[in-house]
Amino acid sequence: MDTGITTKERLERLMAAKKQLEGQISKNGQILAANDNVGMTGSLVDLEGFPRNDIDIYQVRQARQTIICLQNDHKELMNQIQSLLNQYHSEIATTDPELVNRASALDLDSDRSQGGANLADLAPARAIVVVNLVSPDSPAEKAGLCVGDAILRFGSVNSNNFKGDLGQIGEVVRNMQNQNVQLKVKRAEQQLDLILVPKTWSGRGLLGCNIVLPPEAMEH
Repeated sequence: MDTGITTKERLERLMAAKKQLEGQISKNGQILAANDNVGMTGSLVDLEGFPRNDIDIYQVRQARQTIICLQNDHKELMNQIQSLLNQYHSEIATTDPELVNRASALDLDSDRSQGGANLADLAPARAIVVVNLVSPDSPAEKAGLCVGDAILRFGSVNSNNFKGDLGQIGEVVRNMQNQNVQLKVKRAEQQLDLILVPKTWSGRGLLGCNIVLPPEAMEH
């Protein structure tokens, strides 16, 4: 029984499981790439209907089946993570008793102020990137993104783990192709939850939008 385990610890375990799953999906994807880049839908027979002899058909079938199972697990895991994130943020909003107890038990001003800072940091309040271009009919437009939107969370990337490197966003986009990516967006005084599905479309890239670092990040 996991009695006494905090929401944050449960989240960290789920995020570790997610990373492991994505690694396994990537590993099986490499098997498909090594077999003439056959992918999930490439034909396993030649023009005359005979099994292709330029690829390892058994290996490809195994990899495809594994990826399908892993992607289903991944989807379920993402739902659990999203649900726990919502719970976590509502716990923080009503003040995390664990942090408060820790601070009062130590009875030090510095710990109190540090505890307060932690509470503020845990909520996704700081913009990591800003949208400065959205192409018509793109995945970004279909997700509801607009020019000027400040993105507070992009999938697994948030203000706590973002290092100011747009490559982190690119990695999420590549790993989550054709899958739901949860976004937390600030537009004027509103905070919105959007779902973005990175995928190939008639334009360039998988999103059809351009993002830049927020002005305050570029000043440092």
